[in-house]
Amino acid sequence: MTWTNPLRDERDKRLPRIAGPCSLVIFGVTGDLSRKKLMPAIYDLANRGLLPPGFALTGFARRDWAAEDFGKIVYEAVKQHARTPFRQEVWDRLAEGFRFVPGSFDDDEAFDRLAQTVRELDAQRGTNGNHAFYLSIPPSAFPVVCKQLARSGLAASDGEHWRRVVIEKPFGHDLKSAIELNAIVNDVFPEDAVFRIDHYLGKETVQNILAMRFANQLFEPIWNSHYVDHVQITMAEDIGLGGRAGYYDGIGAARDVIQNHLLQLLAFTAMEEPTSFSAAELRTEKIKVLNATRLVGPLDETTARGQYLGGWQGGEWVPGLKEEEGFNPESKTETYAAITLEVDTRRWAGVPFFLRTGKRLGRRVTEVAVIFKRAPHLPFDATMTEELGQNALVVRVQPDEGITMRFGSKVPGSQMEVRDVTMDFGYGTSFTESSPEAYERLILDVLLGEPSLFPVNAEVERSWEILDPVIEHWAKQEQGPDPYPAGSWGPESANRMLARTGRAWRRP
Repeated sequence: MTWTNPLRDERDKRLPRIAGPCSLVIFGVTGDLSRKKLMPAIYDLANRGLLPPGFALTGFARRDWAAEDFGKIVYEAVKQHARTPFRQEVWDRLAEGFRFVPGSFDDDEAFDRLAQTVRELDAQRGTNGNHAFYLSIPPSAFPVVCKQLARSGLAASDGEHWRRVVIEKPFGHDLKSAIELNAIVNDVFPEDAVFRIDHYLGKETVQNILAMRFANQLFEPIWNSHYVDHVQITMAEDIGLGGRAGYYDGIGAARDVIQNHLLQLLAFTAMEEPTSFSAAELRTEKIKVLNATRLVGPLDETTARGQYLGGWQGGEWVPGLKEEEGFNPESKTETYAAITLEVDTRRWAGVPFFLRTGKRLGRRVTEVAVIFKRAPHLPFDATMTEELGQNALVVRVQPDEGITMRFGSKVPGSQMEVRDVTMDFGYGTSFTESSPEAYERLILDVLLGEPSLFPVNAEVERSWEILDPVIEHWAKQEQGPDPYPAGSWGPESANRMLARTGRAWRRP
């Protein structure tokens, strides 16, 4: 009979999980994402002791580099962008596992060299046949890379050792292309080996939506249509397109943000409590919500889109969209998008969800604001409650991560005067440990084979089903997006969209 120590077992559950022997291959290793996010995240994981001693990182790109040159690129990226302090001993141990394979995606010989490199890593670094392939490349290149991974034998798993593929968004540009893309990927990798990255799901504050809802009895009785008036989900950026103008044209704000980030935030906000936080149970509840989500029409009145003009922002003049280098001045691609949705469940019936995103807005902020109904009766003189708004619970995803609650309170004095006040929780002031970057959490989950925070086929395709009618509706309109000044909060059509319902956008 084997004796176990329950206290030790409970302690072990709380210890951070460390990845087993493995390696990561990055395609598109010369791009901004790799330099600013992926390489620093890998170093930060190593610095936190969460990578195995023999971990290996292989870069694949169209550059005539040696492994030493690749090491210098990683070093510069880490020194500039890593979250944790630089430690030479950690770097030296990590750098021993760097490899680089030059070649193009259609080069059979390059992929054969990559396969040989992976086999050598198994022998030299003890990676044990476990390899993840990160496709930090345009979606148009996914098919050829997947086919090369299959042809070279890199995608094959023998059941004892794993092979996984990581795919960056966008997952297609509409439902039809998403289905085709999923079929191509799944022809090479089974669905349980496919990890579609939505970096928002790796943020601590997004995961805290679940903790706030399901770890506290306080919110459950009021988290429904009896008490909630509406929900606003906002992702605002204060920057323009800059050097991404050529990439962004033809994609737009709705495809770039609403289809993935904002619909995932809606699912976390509106989902029912899962029976456990296993990947299967969590995904089941999210898919239920997305299946119950529908557009509210008519779309002329319940959606809005815009393009930013030049204007003063942060004390300096910034160019408008059509003055951005590389952007087609005749383009109708939107930089601001807002839509109205409802979730047809018993909990949420009749509650509108307003989703908006845009560039060159008032400030950078991502938040979920749950706005509650007004009290049915206020036993106060109207003049005493002029500054009293609706109660609200606001989850701040970025940059000032935390939660704010707005409610009415009496103003000190002899009269019964009531005004809005706020209670605030901030991650930075409540916890001594800083939150890890989203890519740290997600890369580690890939290496651990933990799929909870990665959307599956059904989620991706259902999200496109929701958004496609809006994209098609806008494409049929002769008039392009409405203009809005840089530094504002979007076009007037977005304000009218809410005003028709007797509501207004919250000013973050």
